[in-house]
Amino acid sequence: MTNLEFINNKIYTNKSSLNTTLNLWNFKGEKVVFTNGCFDIIHRGHIEYLSKAADLGTKLIIGINNDNSIKRIKGKNRPINNEYCRALLLASLEFVDKIIFFEENTPYELIKYIKPDILVKGSDYKAKNIVGFDIVTNKGGCVKTIDFIDGYSSTSIIEKIKKL
Repeated sequence: MTNLEFINNKIYTNKSSLNTTLNLWNFKGEKVVFTNGCFDIIHRGHIEYLSKAADLGTKLIIGINNDNSIKRIKGKNRPINNEYCRALLLASLEFVDKIIFFEENTPYELIKYIKPDILVKGSDYKAKNIVGFDIVTNKGGCVKTIDFIDGYSSTSIIEKIKKL
């Protein structure tokens, strides 16, 4: 298998395709961490946030808003990078185990399907307000927040480029 094939094998287009993997991880007692976002322009803040999320368990799944979802949330000029490009970049990270797209504005249905042990979002959220908090805590899991690095966001990078 080539490196590119290995990376592409981490990317799933629908949640039911994750079923075999989730069953295997559950059988092996893996501690599944889930986080989500747009990840439009990958930057240092994303890398540090995701690596810290991965450190919380043994497997990291990233839910990525698909292109249609981002357009609804962020406007017609986004995303800058299409869903495959965003997924490929994230899947190339050693500590990322699976990438899954979702169409909805929130990953609630995806979280309900995956039932992660740990749900992670940025500390701009209060744990109890994070989408999926009820699902994860009802199954005995936990919800964690991770601090962002000031000055790093896709939006700030786009604004900086516009000023050049």
